[in-house]
Amino acid sequence: MPLLLISLDNTLIDREGAFRAWGRDFLEQIGAPDYDLDWLLSVDADGMTPTWDLADAIEDRYRLRIPALDLVEIVREGLLERLRLDPLIACALGIAEDSGWVPVVVTNGETRMQEEKLRRTGLDRYLAAWVISDEAGCRKPNPRIFAIAAERARVRLREAWVIGDAPEADIGGADAIGAPSIWLRRGRTWQEPRFAPTRVVDSVLEALALVLGVDGV
Repeated sequence: MPLLLISLDNTLIDREGAFRAWGRDFLEQIGAPDYDLDWLLSVDADGMTPTWDLADAIEDRYRLRIPALDLVEIVREGLLERLRLDPLIACALGIAEDSGWVPVVVTNGETRMQEEKLRRTGLDRYLAAWVISDEAGCRKPNPRIFAIAAERARVRLREAWVIGDAPEADIGGADAIGAPSIWLRRGRTWQEPRFAPTRVVDSVLEALALVLGVDGV
């Protein structure tokens, strides 16, 4: 059974859209101008900034009288409330599993937050397993995190495919383990000279359809 190693944020779920929606509502609530959304998105850095650091930046800019812990929870809960699983993606994962593929999420991030995303969206019902960098003790693109995913799914890593939107973490990780990969471009162009994805698509639905057609599977 071949292994599907799939990224979570901005691959299986639209974190960017959820954060943008939360940011717009939050800025309205505190009376900040609409154009500050660009600043908020920049500081968030597409989810790469730790939530505590993001909360500190928000506090510094707006001088809010909110305890740091409460502000962190506001950010986390606001994002979680706006995340949704596309039913078509759920269906595609089910088809992949029925076709003999073993879908496993491999994601960088905080254990609690990433597991909440999986459970609240219902993604956990469509996965054989998942690995989160915080609890695994290693991050993508470290080959070890992909090996852990294979161990948890009880499937050999040798026939795996990697699907994700992050050039370094996902495609670089695939290159490190010698696996074919599919990159979700999200309006970007590929600029990394050290390695390249096997295929480039615009959505995870395209990626799953492509993989399901590999070798007649």
